[in-house]
Amino acid sequence: MNFSHYIAKRIAFSKNASFSRIIVRIATFTVAISITVMILASAMIGGFKREISHRMFDFWGHVHVTDIGARRFLDEVPMEVSDSLKLKLLDIDQVSVMNDEMGEVQSKGGIKGVFGTIYKPGIIRTKKSIEGIVLKGVGSDYDWQYMAPYLKEGKLPAITDSMSEDILLSVQTARRTQLKVGDKMIIYFVKSGKQLRKRFQISGLYKTGMEEFDKKVALVDLKKLQDLLHWKPNEVSTLEIYVDDLDDLQLLQEHLYYEVLPNNLYAQTIENKFSAIFEWLKLQSINENVILILMLVVSIVNMITSLLILILERTNMIGILSALGASRWSLRKVFIYQAAYIIFYGLLIGNALGFGLAYLQKYTHILKLDEEHYYLTYAPIDMNYPAILLINVLVVVAILVSLILPSYLVNKISPIKAIRFR
Repeated sequence: MNFSHYIAKRIAFSKNASFSRIIVRIATFTVAISITVMILASAMIGGFKREISHRMFDFWGHVHVTDIGARRFLDEVPMEVSDSLKLKLLDIDQVSVMNDEMGEVQSKGGIKGVFGTIYKPGIIRTKKSIEGIVLKGVGSDYDWQYMAPYLKEGKLPAITDSMSEDILLSVQTARRTQLKVGDKMIIYFVKSGKQLRKRFQISGLYKTGMEEFDKKVALVDLKKLQDLLHWKPNEVSTLEIYVDDLDDLQLLQEHLYYEVLPNNLYAQTIENKFSAIFEWLKLQSINENVILILMLVVSIVNMITSLLILILERTNMIGILSALGASRWSLRKVFIYQAAYIIFYGLLIGNALGFGLAYLQKYTHILKLDEEHYYLTYAPIDMNYPAILLINVLVVVAILVSLILPSYLVNKISPIKAIRFR
């Protein structure tokens, strides 16, 4: 029989009312709350980063290819895109790139979609308002699965081989201009100092939740903008490329730029093009780490304090057991075992609370967010199970290691003085 474990178990599950029993409950509760906060912080921040990134990539693609003469986002610099170039891009399955630090690195996947687009700013003018807008022209080959989840009313534009007047407007823009599905509208453009205009009909309304982009961008037929700019059917301003795996984003961008594209074209990831948003998302990881560290420190300080109180309350027991021949290490293990019980039940309760609250938020969206500032109407949840398991392991290891030093207090207790201690 393990002597230390037996004594620790008797103390931990004793039904006698004592001060140490209150301390044990407080310590267990503190560990449970810390674990709950860690799980929720990891799930919410992970979900927030995943959801924002997902919406950005759905809306803009993963990599943009433009002419090197296009210095700014809305520069109207045409580039000819041949069918052979598109096929060459779509044939990319897996690539290998030499890295100075890691040697040859191979991608997990390749390219799954290539779509030509044109961006053209204009002005919506109605009887009651004037609104700036950026039209994004897409062709008949555009895969609407990326925008379908964000359709709120009406239908997606019907873009075929013939020129379509359909326009997919954002809910925000429709609200400000007091337009609705089915309404016809005129958008004005400026080209070479001349005022031009084009007629459109609202086929549907979308909302991604990214207020900054929703209020500025509408989707129309690519041919409509080519006709406006007097461009050829194979001329576009941007190639939007979608990849199979986000982990390959930088790898494929480098492969395209150095190995595939002609010298007059430039490839840039969306992370670099809209760096401010993705840098902001990276800052959320710092917030997550700060929360995890603070909760871990709270747990460690709480457990050290609890252990010292338990040792002091059991001073008389320590003296008697020492006098009966118990070794100092076996006495120290009594309190380490007792601390392990506290950690175990703290983790059990904390994980139950953390998972319960996380899944409650995931399926009910109780916690709401200000969409104007956070791009989302509710706090998203992403349960990263390996990360949560790692959090549990780190908490156990960190607390148990930190308790070894305070347990040395047992060695300082004199058996004779301890037996007299009340």
